[in-house]
Amino acid sequence: MTGKIILSLALLSIAIAGPAAERVAYNPHTYGAKGDGMTHDTAALQSALDACATNGGGTVVLTEGVYLTGSLVIGPNTTLQLEHNASIVGSPDVADYPLVHIRWEGEFREGHRALLSAEKADHVSIVGPGAIFGPPINLARLRMPRGPALIEFTECTNTLLENFATQYEQLWSIHVLFCQSLTARGLTIRSINANGDGMDVDSCRDVLIEHCTIDTGDDAISLKSGRGLAAQQLGRPTENVMIRDCSLTSSIYAAIGIGTEMSGGIRNIHLENDLMSGRQNAIFIKSRDGRGGYIMDITGENLIVNNSPTFVGIDLIKKGIQATDPVPGEVEKWALVKNLTFSNIQVNHVAELVAGKGIPARRPLDGLTLSDITGTCGRGISLANMTNVTLSAIKVTGYSGPLISTENVQGTGLEQAAK
Repeated sequence: MTGKIILSLALLSIAIAGPAAERVAYNPHTYGAKGDGMTHDTAALQSALDACATNGGGTVVLTEGVYLTGSLVIGPNTTLQLEHNASIVGSPDVADYPLVHIRWEGEFREGHRALLSAEKADHVSIVGPGAIFGPPINLARLRMPRGPALIEFTECTNTLLENFATQYEQLWSIHVLFCQSLTARGLTIRSINANGDGMDVDSCRDVLIEHCTIDTGDDAISLKSGRGLAAQQLGRPTENVMIRDCSLTSSIYAAIGIGTEMSGGIRNIHLENDLMSGRQNAIFIKSRDGRGGYIMDITGENLIVNNSPTFVGIDLIKKGIQATDPVPGEVEKWALVKNLTFSNIQVNHVAELVAGKGIPARRPLDGLTLSDITGTCGRGISLANMTNVTLSAIKVTGYSGPLISTENVQGTGLEQAAK
């Protein structure tokens, strides 16, 4: 599986690089932009972006300044470059964010278009070192219809997000849907309050997230693929994702959330050399009845987890709101979860090492490997309804109670288990 991911990422790096042709630069000030933080620059910025895409592509360069704007659409073969001390700030006027068809909480519905959006576009990039600030919190709190996300790309290929900072409240900062070959590198993302996800990867494939610092209220990174029978029948998983060399913090939920919207499937996910801290879990694998779908081939290695209630939490029974069209069946309604592997893990002041008890007996988890885990925790490993479990070199200290407790679990390395 690791070889498959490396191959996908090699292809990804070639695709992102694109052709070596000289890129034409477009200056939004030529189209009337002021960048003074008071003038609405929406029309000028959109004119520059449109000219760039219409003429075959290039780079729209925002020089030093504060560009107050409503929703913008980035076209194909276009790079939006934010130079040093250049900032985009979202307009406080809801009329500046048209209503469009979006996927929110796993289902399609009406919502306000993102501050920066792209759809069915190839070779779209946003690069720094500037910053992007979302609209005011009253717009971020909108739910019916959903307020504007900060960045939302749909059905785009060969996309690059690199070396810029974002700040937003109460809503997702970056949402990518049905995208292929995407790199997010060197981002600094801050999103506070509940529902303030850092980056949501939704039914995407061949994704590289590296050298990012994400500090959020909700999940720092969330992997998902829709919820309910329609998403399962659509069959567009999130797959071939590498998350490496990142610092991921959630003040309310998880550093990395996998699910609950996963009816389309989630597979081939690799975490490497990450520093994580979550208010509830460092890694949270979650679902409920009516989701169906699958979560499989998840690996993590060389991870450091600080000050989290749990290193890995698994709840496949009662997380997430029910779909309007739940997957039927006594067994099929539950998520299929298999092949979770975590090795060379250091935990510091973690309350519980692994909490894997929220698993339906009708569909037990198949394949959990934990090896070479060191550090300190308050409690050990609790597992239920699992097969093919392998535990080795669990060398944590400071815990009370049994190191391992099990219920309906088969595997190796369970000799110390207390029923």
